[in-house]
Amino acid sequence: MRGWTFYDADDFHPEENRMKMRKGIPLNDQDRIPWLCNLHDILLRDVATGQHVVLACSALKKVYRDILMRGKDGAPRKCAEPGKEEKLAEVKLLVVHLSGSFEVISERLLQRKGHFMPPELLQSQFDILEPPSAPENFIQISVDKNLSEIIATILKVLK
Repeated sequence: MRGWTFYDADDFHPEENRMKMRKGIPLNDQDRIPWLCNLHDILLRDVATGQHVVLACSALKKVYRDILMRGKDGAPRKCAEPGKEEKLAEVKLLVVHLSGSFEVISERLLQRKGHFMPPELLQSQFDILEPPSAPENFIQISVDKNLSEIIATILKVLK
């Protein structure tokens, strides 16, 4: 989308997380939370300057998506400058949940080359997946649709 900044959350994993995944060890909350906090700070920085952002991220649990919006404590941080009233620091987030069967996603992972997460870790992600639900701001799109259909659906919602 023209005028939007794109980030792939995988580019921001610390080397320890990458090494762990390369060894076939699933990440846990302790591994993911600092990574998600860093992503929150990046989103907050960009949004504060008026930038629109697309973040591709496997925010598998509701608490992870809350961190992306509100930071580590799941509650908006108060950012205040001396002499100015406090404002809540929160990122407005539309979650685009790309849903698909284990078989379809597994097949796609097998075709992916040069990524640090081996396809063997997919089951661990499905095991902890908490699909978005109300009151989260989200849309769900099947990965069985082709890319242009997926993009058209997202753009329609954003307008």
